[in-house]
Amino acid sequence: MAKHLDIDGHPTWVEDLGGPGEPLLLLHGGLSNSDDLLKTIGPGLSERFRVIAFDRRGHGYTADTDVDFHYADMATETIRVLENVVGGPAHLVGWSDGGIVALLVALRQPELVRKLVVIGTNYHYNGTVPFDLDPQSPIAQELGRAYIERSPDGPEHLDVVFGKSVAMFTTEPTLTTTDIAQITQPVLVIVGDDDVVTLPHTLSLYEALPEGQLAVVPGASHGLPLEQPETVAGLISNFLAAAEPPRTFMPIRRARQTDS
Repeated sequence: MAKHLDIDGHPTWVEDLGGPGEPLLLLHGGLSNSDDLLKTIGPGLSERFRVIAFDRRGHGYTADTDVDFHYADMATETIRVLENVVGGPAHLVGWSDGGIVALLVALRQPELVRKLVVIGTNYHYNGTVPFDLDPQSPIAQELGRAYIERSPDGPEHLDVVFGKSVAMFTTEPTLTTTDIAQITQPVLVIVGDDDVVTLPHTLSLYEALPEGQLAVVPGASHGLPLEQPETVAGLISNFLAAAEPPRTFMPIRRARQTDS
């Protein structure tokens, strides 16, 4: 099922793949759309979970507004989808900007979040390496093509969305490890070994999470879900299905959990 639904008075593209288990909400990356996750990791996850995704304002099949992009507003959109479409708590799986949104939702409305998976995610804008956002670069061209295929705003609006996105990427988010430490749900942090999010920043995210787990995938970039969808879907599925906390033979970081 895929259709536009009213989310806070705005027609928002929502797709529900269905599935037999607990609800799982996929949150796409910036300058992207929900198809990027629905068509890569979505099929593998829908074997175990009810998989849902939506296009945030100004992305995919959802029209833009005159308002600048802010992660806080994107978190509000996501909360409304959880309340009005999912109907309650769900697992959140976010890639890049979607991961940032997932962290914000967990901080603002923890009762709506079961477990989280964040892929290639930074909690502060200084956690990424400088990378090419030139509109003429190959990645920008590909993102632009996908935008033009879907957007109800027309191809002429691409430059507006691109500008608003870059403005957000370079000034947000501004979370701290103290903020991250307030997230009590189990969180799986996944990153490619050659991601635009630096490995030290990713490690600081993992280490700040009280119930964090970490997977660094070799031979992968920030495009990890597109490059290795089966690997990513397997990591996510196993994490979400596993009992908590993990029981290991030689716990160090988790020794307190084993003793409890």
